[in-house]
Amino acid sequence: MNRLGGEAVRLTETVQGVNDFEWSPDSARLVLVLQDPKPEDIESAKEKDKGNEKPAAKPKTPPPFVIDRLQFKEDIVGYLDHRRDHLYVFDIASKKTAQLTSGDFDDSEPVWSPDGKSLAFTSNRSTPDPDRNYNTDIWVAAADNTDKGAHLTQVTTNPGSDRSPTWSPDGKWIAFVTETDVKAMIYATHHLAIAPSTGGEAKVLTLAFDRSVRRPHFSADGHSIYFIADDDGTQNLCRIAVTGGEVARPVGGRLNLASYSLGKDGTIAAQIGMTDRPDEIYLSNGSDLTRLTKTNDALLSQLRLSKVEYVHFKSKDGTSVSGYLYKPLDYSPGKRVPTLLNLHGGPVGQYSASFYHLAELYAANGYAVLLPNPRGSSGYGQEFCEAIFADWGNKDYQDDMAMVDFALAQGIADPEKLGVGGWSYGGMSTDFIIAQTTRFKAAISGAGIALLPSGYGHDQYVKDYEAELGRPWENRAGWEKISPFYRVNNITTPTLFMGGDLDWNVPVLGGEQMYQALKMLGRTTELVVYPGEHHGFTTPSHIKDRLERYLAWYAHYVKGEATSPRPAEQPAPAHATKVGGE
Repeated sequence: MNRLGGEAVRLTETVQGVNDFEWSPDSARLVLVLQDPKPEDIESAKEKDKGNEKPAAKPKTPPPFVIDRLQFKEDIVGYLDHRRDHLYVFDIASKKTAQLTSGDFDDSEPVWSPDGKSLAFTSNRSTPDPDRNYNTDIWVAAADNTDKGAHLTQVTTNPGSDRSPTWSPDGKWIAFVTETDVKAMIYATHHLAIAPSTGGEAKVLTLAFDRSVRRPHFSADGHSIYFIADDDGTQNLCRIAVTGGEVARPVGGRLNLASYSLGKDGTIAAQIGMTDRPDEIYLSNGSDLTRLTKTNDALLSQLRLSKVEYVHFKSKDGTSVSGYLYKPLDYSPGKRVPTLLNLHGGPVGQYSASFYHLAELYAANGYAVLLPNPRGSSGYGQEFCEAIFADWGNKDYQDDMAMVDFALAQGIADPEKLGVGGWSYGGMSTDFIIAQTTRFKAAISGAGIALLPSGYGHDQYVKDYEAELGRPWENRAGWEKISPFYRVNNITTPTLFMGGDLDWNVPVLGGEQMYQALKMLGRTTELVVYPGEHHGFTTPSHIKDRLERYLAWYAHYVKGEATSPRPAEQPAPAHATKVGGE
């Protein structure tokens, strides 16, 4: 498609869908990431090339899944076979596609060398069975390689994860993101490193920084490397010299920088969000920040937003913790209001200085909203993040409760009108909380797991479980310790459980089990399962329904309003029209 606008032109005719692509420096080629095609798709393509394309056959009964991989399922993808992701080079002029890599491994994140002769990429081909670990390395292949990966250069050999390669302007170096502490697994800090593009000893540049980095890019002169870092409830653009040293922040402050692009003159274009403004495109010369787009101005002019504060407080053991506090619209100082504790997923992740529609929705409905970054969160160093290793629902629980106590001490939260909720690990945290305290009048647990042994072999995290907890038959006490299901008899909080029926990240099984147990105990509870949804919802009507159920549940049980805990049912149209074959 012309960058000035117009109709899109289809370039590729691959049998399988394109998972990723990257233009060559001369714009004459594309490197594609394609999954190995199914045999039947190859045969169909051959017949089509012969002009023997047949009309669509009547759907047959699907064959059974035959599984022999250790990692055999993944959310959205489904059951996994041995069809892997590999690199192909597509020539724009000839329309020909050449396969560069092959094997029972996955290749991803390809980037062209400045001269267009080579491709650096991330691959898990360094170990006999990549399903048994998260080790990935940086590799280099010649762009005209025709032997499907028989001649590759391994750039890194770190036993942890090396990924996100980027070339220096002279093509002699590759910068990448690395995890040096393998035993810390997901809690490890992601550092910036650099290595010769021909292979050799790598140098980690950010060991003293102790913040996770991502999206590295060399400056035009090759003297420094830019990257995004999580830090203290923000995402900033940082820079460090290729020789190491102090980390600078060309674009810093209380903001959330999601992506960026570097100009040859040092100008920075960046996608930035703030607590009071959704993402827009900004331009920076290294000091001043100028907003280029006004995509959301018309919408924001019609809205009233919460006053948001980034606050600090002490946990039970004296640990300093931070989070975002949203006050309801028209809040009067000293007035106690219904308050919701909303917990982020991960657990490794953070509430950042971005526009958060859910918190604004709650604030617009009269709630104060608490968004804590408890231990286990990123942006505060590895010790803070790793504090919950094999100890979920303990220190993070104390930190979450400390934010509630802070809001109470500030005269904001009404102790008789407290609610709690979250999604993914936020749903798990909700289960931990209501199993340990009765201070909340209502809870909403989305896509959580409370009986950890039931996730073994059912969700996609078997490697993580074993690395952190060992095997359930060898460490039964450790698995039960972080399973709030075993304390379900303590729960009296009215709780709404939610999930998608196709979620293999954190399957709805977790909510079903908690719902079933509470129902057997005669407690107030409800389960809502959304058909066709994975871990992250994509159907607009389901997203809207979920928000309406949040508001209805909290209004009834937290505010004590004489309304139904369920939203009003929407009648079906008199004449329904099928869209997209549904």
